[in-house]
Amino acid sequence: MPDVPVGDLTPERDQPAKPIPRRVFLGLSALGVAGIVAGATRISDTVEKSPVGSAINRAGLGDLTPLGGEFRYYTVTDGFPSRSTAAYRLHIRGLVEHPMTLTYSDLEQRTPTHLTKDFQCVTGWRVDGVHWTGVRLADLLDEAGVQPTAHALRFTSFDGAYTESLTLDQARRPDVIVAYQMEGKTITSLHGGPVRLYVAPMYGYKSIKWLDSIEVVTQVIPGYWEDEGYDVDAWIGRSNGRDDKPV
Repeated sequence: MPDVPVGDLTPERDQPAKPIPRRVFLGLSALGVAGIVAGATRISDTVEKSPVGSAINRAGLGDLTPLGGEFRYYTVTDGFPSRSTAAYRLHIRGLVEHPMTLTYSDLEQRTPTHLTKDFQCVTGWRVDGVHWTGVRLADLLDEAGVQPTAHALRFTSFDGAYTESLTLDQARRPDVIVAYQMEGKTITSLHGGPVRLYVAPMYGYKSIKWLDSIEVVTQVIPGYWEDEGYDVDAWIGRSNGRDDKPV
């Protein structure tokens, strides 16, 4: 399922919402993918008449249609965890020669990568041209020294529930970064900060929020949303989300 953005955006691109209960999110997926192409009005009607409609209204989300390039916020727990930049730690472990624990400052001091890419959610909404700053995941893996038996990565969130995965080949793409800024500002808790993953060519749920650890492993371990039926390889336009342009 989707996972949403990061960072402190300008007011016209940033629209807060209450956390979306997982059962609501799953219900939206079941009826939203086909309906999105028909327009916002039709989706609203469908949701209102669906079994999840009352749950959506209780969540304060009477209209969850993709509107005007605004972010929507999702969480798989009861709230949005928070960690200061001073307290933040990123753990890189598993099948590596040099396990590392990095602070927020450590990430800032490494060679930055800047990307201006869209953020595409699997439920259909997209924010165009988001400016991201971070460290290439490939550079961190090279620094840690990946062992020959490794073939994948497992990511965990400090929310205690959210997990994700990538193959090593996917992780080494130049448009996959450990992001610590969005739109030139430190990523806020609401957006999954202070540090999150950004996987440009895949739907947002692969860009795990509140990134806590990167574990190098022998094979792909499906993440939280994959266990709920979403594709492990979440390529935009080629997986079970909305068919849309690549980012």
